[in-house]
Amino acid sequence: MYKLQEMYEKLGIKKEVYEYSKGILDGLKDRFESIDETAEYNQLKVLHAMQKNRVGEADLKGSTGYGYDDLGRDRLERVYADVFGCEDALVRPQITCGTHAITLALFSNLRPQDELLYISGKPYDTLESVIGLRDSKGSFAEYGITYAQADLKDGGYIDEESVRKKINERTRIVAIQRSKGYDTRRSLSVEEIKKAAMLAKSIKDDVIVFVDNCYGEFVERLEPTEAGADMIAGSLIKNPGGGLSAVGGYIAGKRDCVENAAARLTSPGLGKEVGASLGMLPSFYQGFFMAPSVTASALKGAVFAAALYEKLGFDVYPAPDEKRTDIIQAVTLRSKEALLSFCKGIQSTSAIDSFVSPTPSDMPGYDCEVVMAAGDFISGSSIELSADAPLKSPYNVYFQGGLTSFHAVAGIMKTLQSLTDDKIIDRSALK
Repeated sequence: MYKLQEMYEKLGIKKEVYEYSKGILDGLKDRFESIDETAEYNQLKVLHAMQKNRVGEADLKGSTGYGYDDLGRDRLERVYADVFGCEDALVRPQITCGTHAITLALFSNLRPQDELLYISGKPYDTLESVIGLRDSKGSFAEYGITYAQADLKDGGYIDEESVRKKINERTRIVAIQRSKGYDTRRSLSVEEIKKAAMLAKSIKDDVIVFVDNCYGEFVERLEPTEAGADMIAGSLIKNPGGGLSAVGGYIAGKRDCVENAAARLTSPGLGKEVGASLGMLPSFYQGFFMAPSVTASALKGAVFAAALYEKLGFDVYPAPDEKRTDIIQAVTLRSKEALLSFCKGIQSTSAIDSFVSPTPSDMPGYDCEVVMAAGDFISGSSIELSADAPLKSPYNVYFQGGLTSFHAVAGIMKTLQSLTDDKIIDRSALK
């Protein structure tokens, strides 16, 4: 009989690491079953939306040039709107990344002298240049758009009193970052976002509530636009692309908000009417269809990583038994050597570029060197097995992705093998 353990040994995972990991996995069966139930619910939600909108083979053909009368593109946007429980959506290959999608959503709905208020603390690093917290051409600051911030309370909860004080007559958008980003705070649940949206609207009823939805799609059964948010944005090379979308991003929400975004993406007067789909529609449709199960695979990998590294004595965020609201798992590794060893383990488990070593380097939008480990079929796809980290104390690594749960599990096993081989974790800890 062919032994499963022998296949792991071919990946360089030794018996002691395999058996230690297997013991942890055996204790996670109920948790994995719960993740599968959410994936099943979301799978049926996507299927219903595609059937309701009568998606047909002709919708996969796409367009070139101006993209006029691209029926498949327009139908895909209706599918997104139905799944996210909102009025309209913009889903385009011309949106280059998550930061671009967020910037487009915000910029298109802000005007000079307006104020943007983030109520989830400091946003993700790459948005600092967008806002103008770092000198950058074309930032909000250049357009006379001001920025304010309400920090989270201890424990990572939205500070309602601070929000009440910060919202004023110039506040146009109240923004919430759902995922922790490069932080160890709690990621925010849809229920918390709902309460925050209700609070903001009770203070200023015409404020736009925006949610950076990156890494959060299909983790819960509801999306923020089904719970009071006016607008969400994200990247198709994260959860909603299902590992198949080669590029692209989306904005979904109130029709006026989405139309403003379309006018800025293309041109006033043209809006959503132009923008060729360029052969991307089959992967956009199929990726969105696959997204609930792919997201579930990534979640299983994250829960496994949390359980394994917590048992080894490391601080993990979130803890293995905490409610999940995004796919990111943070582990505090406490040293540069441990961080690089962990990333080496992820890289060596990749299907692509398994033979290279991740090396820290400067990257646009970050204030320190960053190490990124990934062997992606789609460059930069963080729904695929990947890990990245800013190279600074306390040396938190952020693990995410895995197109299959088997690959995610193997990747985490290999990180433990790497840390053991490098004598950062003593073998006696695996007994």
